[in-house]
Amino acid sequence: MPHRLTLGLLVWSCGLLVQNCTGQEEECQCNLSHGRCDESGVCRCDPGWEGPQCEDCVRMPGCVHGSCHQPWQCTCESGWAGRFCDKDVFVCTNEQPCQNGATCFINDSGDYTCFCPEGFHGKNCEMKTGPCQRTRSPCKNGGLCEDSNGFAPELSCRCLAGFVGPRCEVDVDDCLMRPCANGATCVDGVNRFSCSCPAGFSGRFCTVNDDDCASQPCLNGGRCLDRVNAFQCLCPPGLGGKTCEGPLWRPGPETRPPIWVPHGWTGGGGGGATLGNTSQRVTSDGGGGERLLKISVKEVVTQRGAGLTEEQLIILLVLGGMTLAVVGLTAALVLRGHWQERCGHCHCSIPRARPAPAPTPAQQECKISFLHEPSPKLEKKRLNSQLI
Repeated sequence: MPHRLTLGLLVWSCGLLVQNCTGQEEECQCNLSHGRCDESGVCRCDPGWEGPQCEDCVRMPGCVHGSCHQPWQCTCESGWAGRFCDKDVFVCTNEQPCQNGATCFINDSGDYTCFCPEGFHGKNCEMKTGPCQRTRSPCKNGGLCEDSNGFAPELSCRCLAGFVGPRCEVDVDDCLMRPCANGATCVDGVNRFSCSCPAGFSGRFCTVNDDDCASQPCLNGGRCLDRVNAFQCLCPPGLGGKTCEGPLWRPGPETRPPIWVPHGWTGGGGGGATLGNTSQRVTSDGGGGERLLKISVKEVVTQRGAGLTEEQLIILLVLGGMTLAVVGLTAALVLRGHWQERCGHCHCSIPRARPAPAPTPAQQECKISFLHEPSPKLEKKRLNSQLI
């Protein structure tokens, strides 16, 4: 029973659809052989047909003076020829394209041909056999020969970019303007150039400085500064080296060799050095300053291996001895001159033939004042004794 009911509903639905379709076909005005009607009664044409009722064929694209009986045709009208019906059959009469007395002919495809007289050439015989034609275009490197269609007395060449000269035979040196920077080498080409960049630069004109810090060469937190084909590392305190790879070595006071300075050297532009029985050694203290230590010749002898060689020690001793001798001689001469001056003032004399008498008070005073200057009291006493 349920199956019979379902079958009945399907037959009733199909009857309604058939009635609707029949009604639409009776109302549609389309040429059903070239299209169909949609649900709203509008014609939907097949490809190659057009128009309100799909009765007009579509011509070949590009057809100018033609028609069609079937889609994509181009049947030429009278007076026109060619695949697209765009060639005038009477072009020789209507337009007379041939020049300089040439004869015009129409071929089967609808194109015309001009038979040129002697000395002329070209599609329409418009060009005269001039210098370019006679020399078969002497322009080089792709240059275009020009002679005003053969009527110019001489030819000329229109050169492509990058070439100059009467026949375009000279390649322009594109490096004359020196386009490459930073000492790069310019390589000339055909209407172009290229730059061979030195180490550390790149780019078309070698103006880009390569980043030498891109590889992060600085170690242990060092800061990298880019240079020209080089880099510099600013190391943290206590580290050193080109890439901050190790601790910074600083020499201590014990590692610095002593500097021997003769006694009396004041440094700078002071007085000259004097040699004595002592010398001075410059050492560094912990604070970075310098202090002077006096040492004796004996200490120099014991430490000669550290600062002086054997030859230097001998020279030092000889100069010291000579200095002492000169000082002693100078002192003796000064004392002698002083003694002679005092004796001459006191009229001191010593007879040679007879024994010397007892010294007078004046002579005693003279001897007493040999080494000392007379005091005012002694001088006054001497004068009083002379008066008496």
